[in-house]
Amino acid sequence: MHPEFARELTDQRGREMRAQARQAQLARIAIRVGRRRRHQPDETDGFVLPTIPDYVDGSFRTEPTGEAATSEAGQAPATHHAA
Repeated sequence: MHPEFARELTDQRGREMRAQARQAQLARIAIRVGRRRRHQPDETDGFVLPTIPDYVDGSFRTEPTGEAATSEAGQAPATHHAA
């Protein structure tokens, strides 16, 4: 076999082996993380849900809603539109 062909085949095999080793390492890390989360389920991941504004302009509702809100006439506000 020509020396250049042999060198190229050896280089290709080395690249394939390094890629396989990298993937195996990532798999081991993923397994460790999964085990750690399984054994410590009480820990939170630090994700905090941001508050979502009630209106398009970014403002929030300031009046109470539901049963606590009654109109001046003593009636509960309508929550459904007439069909």
